[in-house]
Amino acid sequence: MTRPLVIAIDGPAASGKSTLGYHLARYLNYLYLDTGALYRAVTLAALRRGIPIEDEARVTALAESLPIEVRPPQGEDDGRQYTVLLDGEDVTWALRTPRVDRAVSPVSAYPGVRAALTRRMREIARRGSVVMVGRDIGTVVLPDADLKLYVVASLDARARRRFLDRLAQGKQVSLEEVRTDLARRDRIDSSREAAPLRPAADAIILDNTNLTAEETFREAERLVREDC
Repeated sequence: MTRPLVIAIDGPAASGKSTLGYHLARYLNYLYLDTGALYRAVTLAALRRGIPIEDEARVTALAESLPIEVRPPQGEDDGRQYTVLLDGEDVTWALRTPRVDRAVSPVSAYPGVRAALTRRMREIARRGSVVMVGRDIGTVVLPDADLKLYVVASLDARARRRFLDRLAQGKQVSLEEVRTDLARRDRIDSSREAAPLRPAADAIILDNTNLTAEETFREAERLVREDC
């Protein structure tokens, strides 16, 4: 029996799809690629370089030329799931600040940015043995993926998870602030013209509102075995 070589995992922010993708990739000994990190890297670079987020042409040009490297953790012991290098600098945690959170959705909605980063993602997927996580992997980036999962959870559950993550990172934010930001991102991601957030027609919906991360992984593991 042949297990799926290319697995696509999509879902809204803070649904737990990244944690699931990471553990599933480790279980299968596959490459793990959180594609959101690429969009966040472009966003961070634009903010640092003083490029207005609303300047679509300049942000797109940046996405087309920006040197970004995503690799497995190499000895770091800070809970990261991957390491992101931007111009050679480790920006893994800088990508997860509230400032980047607020700006990444407009950046990820630009067709030119999506096209530039989609090309990079497909190049990686051609090698096989990859778990790729994002918002349009199963619908746009890898429509022929062997297995597609769409991870969902209620807004309140997602806000609570993201809030606790922020506290663990030493960030001072309120639960309501996190909930408002997530609701705003949901609206932007679901209504954007370029690759709106939605499950692929052949995706398996995995609702983990009332599941722990371990239970979510076990359910995904079962689905992988069934797909073999």
